[in-house]
Amino acid sequence: AVLLPRAARGLTEGLYCGRRVCYEVLGVSRQASKSEIARAYRQLARKYHPDRYRGEPAAPSGDDDGAQAAHEKFLLIATAYETLKDEETRKDYDYMLDHPEEYYRHYYHYYSRRLAPKVDVRIVILVTVCAISVFQFFSWWSSYNEAINYLATVPKYRIQATEIARQQGLLNKTKEKGKNRRSKEEIREEEEEIIKDIIKNKIDIKGGYQKPKIYDILLFQILLAPFYLCKYIVWYCWWIYCFTIKGQEYGVEEKLYIIRRYMKMSQSQFDSLEDHQKETFLERQLWIRENYEVYKREQEEELKKKMAMDPRWKRYRRWMKNEGPGRLTFIDD
Repeated sequence: AVLLPRAARGLTEGLYCGRRVCYEVLGVSRQASKSEIARAYRQLARKYHPDRYRGEPAAPSGDDDGAQAAHEKFLLIATAYETLKDEETRKDYDYMLDHPEEYYRHYYHYYSRRLAPKVDVRIVILVTVCAISVFQFFSWWSSYNEAINYLATVPKYRIQATEIARQQGLLNKTKEKGKNRRSKEEIREEEEEIIKDIIKNKIDIKGGYQKPKIYDILLFQILLAPFYLCKYIVWYCWWIYCFTIKGQEYGVEEKLYIIRRYMKMSQSQFDSLEDHQKETFLERQLWIRENYEVYKREQEEELKKKMAMDPRWKRYRRWMKNEGPGRLTFIDD
């Protein structure tokens, strides 16, 4: 292989094949194909592999020196093959041969590829997302069970659930006699589970303690992101067409949506509000911006009055007035 002297002078010790040209090490040209490079490597590896090397017949040095030289030759051949078999690495190496003056760039590309993680980044991201999703799902189940256990201790819900269980004859089944008779502890535990099951079926918990759904976890949210995006675009075009172009009147759902956006609340937060609160919003026509601004000022004034009547707030204001920061007092001896 004929190479430019300029390229040979640009070779650097410690990068790729060092002062040797990798193509010359394998005895191929720069235009050699992958198969030609692999074939040249196999031929040289069979000749210089430490387990198969028997020494040159006319070698002037001793056997140990010959074996050591063969070992070093084999490492150089392996390095040349590793450099040229990969398309990206070979591209970097060819660029170094053609642009030897870009010294620091060659060092950067060489070590960035050597120190780069061998594991596919996509696999790492997928495993991370799956781990987060599993943690999310079990964490939500834990929160949901905590909410059910708490509601089972609230007299209002416990009495209603117990009454429903009696009407359905579920509690009577727990007190069996004869061979199937159980201890009071077992009966109490079964009754507790029945009450919790009724609460689960009859109460719709909203917010952070709601029953977890598989499509709410991160993995499914990422997979469904294109669907949600297309759905939002279709909905937005429909909104513009119906209420901006055609000038149709808002329905109840559209009015509540505008009110929720004004209040800067998420869907789950808005759903957790009582029905009478939503009816009040509709009665006051809060989907109209001017009406909402009036309502907002009223809420702020009401909050100020509550804080003014709060004993703790009064004590805080009295402390700020008499002894708060910025006040300088002298104590006589």
